[in-house]
Amino acid sequence: MILSADIGGTKTNVALFAAQGKGLRKVAGETYASRDHGSLDEIIDRFLAIHDGRVSRACFGVAGPVKQGRSETTNLPWVVDAARLARKLGLKRVGLLNDMEATAWGIAALKPRDIEIINRGNADPKGNGAVIAAGTGLGEAGLQWNGVEHLPFASEGGHSDFAPRNELEVELLEFLRQQFGRVSYERVVSGPGLHNIYRFFRDIKKAEEPAWLGEELSEGDASAVISRVALEGRAAICEQAMDQFVQIYGAESGNLALKMMATSGVYLGGGIAPKIAERIKRGDFLEAFASKGRLRPLMEQIPVRIILNDGAALLGAARWALREGPTGWRLPRGHSAVRNRGVAARTGRMRAGGGRAGRKRGRG
Repeated sequence: MILSADIGGTKTNVALFAAQGKGLRKVAGETYASRDHGSLDEIIDRFLAIHDGRVSRACFGVAGPVKQGRSETTNLPWVVDAARLARKLGLKRVGLLNDMEATAWGIAALKPRDIEIINRGNADPKGNGAVIAAGTGLGEAGLQWNGVEHLPFASEGGHSDFAPRNELEVELLEFLRQQFGRVSYERVVSGPGLHNIYRFFRDIKKAEEPAWLGEELSEGDASAVISRVALEGRAAICEQAMDQFVQIYGAESGNLALKMMATSGVYLGGGIAPKIAERIKRGDFLEAFASKGRLRPLMEQIPVRIILNDGAALLGAARWALREGPTGWRLPRGHSAVRNRGVAARTGRMRAGGGRAGRKRGRG
């Protein structure tokens, strides 16, 4: 029985998986509002009080940098410590991954219905891959082709410097610099980032904010309101903000593809992309993605896909735990944690799992 969790600034998903043949079967799952709890330990206690099961392995994905099995979460006042959690659960070892690394581990387990293709491109199955996810923050990760399989690795690329591409974005940068000093991509490409862009159009570009919209923004989640109103076409200022958000999201996704040389594909994860998939497919996203000067022909060949399954990080953490085992044990020859050859064949995406590299090395 494997315990996994996906820890985000807004919500924490927890699940139990059972190893079943060559795959995993989800036994139970719950979602908790992260800020309503003082720690991950508290959430795990609540979860296991409801779902009784003998946990033999555990791995958690956390939104923040992980160093030596410990993470001080970026958007929560939590410290997540793998050694402490292992003692709590009575295990020799608990895995702790960056949440985007966990998502990357989950990609090979996704089914065709879990993926929406934005740009089919011409995938190189032996090329690197990348994952970028806008939500409460902006997460980024890579998948390195090691000659046999793709191995995920974490990054904190979402905190790199925001690079404006035109005069409007220079103005946006200056607007945000006055408030935050340094401006990262996360200040723009995230839920709070969408609100920041909205405020720029309202306060600097003097776009009209209808009275009813101002009331809705003050009463609820501002980013969710802006997104919903934009998709419904009810207010020009929200549509402007969404258009700009999508373009910058595309540009940074392209930046990540270049840095990773992600010729096997770029995956858009997180909570925002599936909700605005129709808007992403209009073209502005891909134009910004591909607009890299002399490397445009390369960019146009890179597949871009949206992850529709919000449990990818949970599944990825469970896959990691099954693969690594309590003390670094490797899976036997021919065994993979979860594999779906059908979707790999249809999308040209990377595979992960057993085989020679699975026995000799891994993320660890």
